[in-house]
Amino acid sequence: MNKSGLVDVVHDIVDGTKVQSEQIVDAIINTIIDSLKKGEEVSIAGLGIFSVKERAARTARNPRTGEPIQVAAMTVPKFRAAKALKDAVK
Repeated sequence: MNKSGLVDVVHDIVDGTKVQSEQIVDAIINTIIDSLKKGEEVSIAGLGIFSVKERAARTARNPRTGEPIQVAAMTVPKFRAAKALKDAVK
């Protein structure tokens, strides 16, 4: 499933236009992204927890030349699945 699949599901549930359904899906995604940018966690019951993690700077190797390169520290998104999601997928 992709974003357009989610829009179709929302459209089937909500009595409105497809444009409104796409706006709803966009609003949910943008709210999660904005919260993560602020460093906040987003917890959705039955689905999981979206959070951010600080990744330290490190030295890596260029696979072509074998030469060491520096990789800068960065913030990366993280997702922990809820027990209900894990059990549903089993």
